[in-house]
Amino acid sequence: MTKDQLSKKIGKKIIEIRSKKGLSQSDLARACGKDRQAIEKIENGKVNSTSYSLYQISKALEVPLYELFIF
Repeated sequence: MTKDQLSKKIGKKIIEIRSKKGLSQSDLARACGKDRQAIEKIENGKVNSTSYSLYQISKALEVPLYELFIF
């Protein structure tokens, strides 16, 4: 798996969890201290997120970090 493929899979997982919880990108961004555009880039796999950014997102989504890696 390439870095780009991994970023896209993580992004899709974030979208899936966020949608199930009824959150918008803006809601998630506010909850983890990021702007909506940053969340959009992460969800679209356009950036290679740091482990800390993923940790912040997992906390905002109220899921364990490893859940973002279950494809």
